[in-house]
Amino acid sequence: MSIFADNIRFLRGKRGLSQHAFANDILIISRDRYSKYESGRSEAPYEVLIKISKYFNISIDLLLTVDIRKYPLENILKLPDNRIVLPVVVDQLGNNSIEIVPQKASMGYLSGYSDPEYIEGLQRITLPFLTSGKYRAFPAQGDSMPPFKDGSYIIGKYIENIEDLKPNKSYIFITLNHGISYKRFMLRQEDSINVYADNKFYQPYNIPLREIVEIWQYASGIFPEDFDSASFENYNLKDMFSKLKNNISELENKIFDMKNQQF
Repeated sequence: MSIFADNIRFLRGKRGLSQHAFANDILIISRDRYSKYESGRSEAPYEVLIKISKYFNISIDLLLTVDIRKYPLENILKLPDNRIVLPVVVDQLGNNSIEIVPQKASMGYLSGYSDPEYIEGLQRITLPFLTSGKYRAFPAQGDSMPPFKDGSYIIGKYIENIEDLKPNKSYIFITLNHGISYKRFMLRQEDSINVYADNKFYQPYNIPLREIVEIWQYASGIFPEDFDSASFENYNLKDMFSKLKNNISELENKIFDMKNQQF
């Protein structure tokens, strides 16, 4: 029997899924066809491999070449070969492009985050002060993300390894059960991470490692016009300097126009 056959049988069992449920509901194929993959009697085509890889959040390379039964499943995210490399897009000046996930499309992000066509269709902006890396902006929702509220966007830098999380730092967690959430990382446990909201009304909670799809480290924010900076004790200094720079530029333009009107 192949490593792939052993792996998918093991992973399916960990999720508590029957062959019928996994084949019909997840892969959209017949149970008979899927059972041949688990028994090693048939090889899965690339479109099925991609679906399986996305569902379990494990790279195709690992599925085909590594017996993941030998590793604690929660540690799979730490294996270098399981890192998902996202392409970095830059503009003509070399500034990193930030992909904007619009409010109306945020609900579909879980099904589209690994779809190149979905990501390609997102609008992009650039901010010159961001360092090298992969950036994406997510809409804020609810009241657990102060100072971010509806109309705000949280810009995150992609984190490849869960071991890179730092206590009390803010991250955007993309998870199977909670979707897009902005929280602070507290600590790592055996099979989960503990996070908490800046809004003290909400209690800390655990996110199982198996539910984590992506992690983005907070890098900056895009706020609506009525944003009250006094409500954010840790307001990003780069945002402040960026706004100050824009205000100075506008003032210089007004002075220039006034001088021209005098002549």
